[in-house]
Amino acid sequence: MAHQNHRGGLYLVTAPSGAGKTSLVRALLGDHPNLKFSISYTTRPKRPNEVHGRDYFFVDKAEFERMVAAGEFLEHAQVFDNYYGTSRKTVEGEMAAGRDVLLEIDWQGAAQVRRLMPEAVSIFILPPTRAELERRLKARGTDDQAVIARRLREAVTDMSHWNEFDYVVVNDDFDRAVTELAAIVAGRGGASRADRPALKPIVKALLA
Repeated sequence: MAHQNHRGGLYLVTAPSGAGKTSLVRALLGDHPNLKFSISYTTRPKRPNEVHGRDYFFVDKAEFERMVAAGEFLEHAQVFDNYYGTSRKTVEGEMAAGRDVLLEIDWQGAAQVRRLMPEAVSIFILPPTRAELERRLKARGTDDQAVIARRLREAVTDMSHWNEFDYVVVNDDFDRAVTELAAIVAGRGGASRADRPALKPIVKALLA
């Protein structure tokens, strides 16, 4: 809840491709109106169904580079030929107003944010098994076998950073995973701590 003089929290959510992060985040935001999703800046072209200021803030490369030089990003990265970044001013403005802010971000971006804002709460989402991750990537029906194989390799690299995070949620059962995320945001995430012993065999199998 927003209160006078109460600063909002910052929550970083990271996952490999195929772990179901976007659906989980959408469900969490739907249940928590005080939780604000941070919209990223990008230089990539706008897709037909996207809206400036809803999906992304679309800017050209020159404007993005000006913002980098001016220190306006909490984190930024180049993904293939496009740039993505999180506005420091937007995030700090929401938090100062007492609202909690959620960033959907990769592990490298999360590391950048934690250096600047060590109070941020970081959450890593894992699939239950490698086979399930592969099934989910195939179920999208958008990629050929070579792309799926590459995504799986990248997912293993991403998942190897799980222990840099405060909490780990295994997305085996969707509703339970949403409940776990809600508990973390409410400050009751003890059962989802990254250092819990039950996580070790799951991670070992995922990274094998």
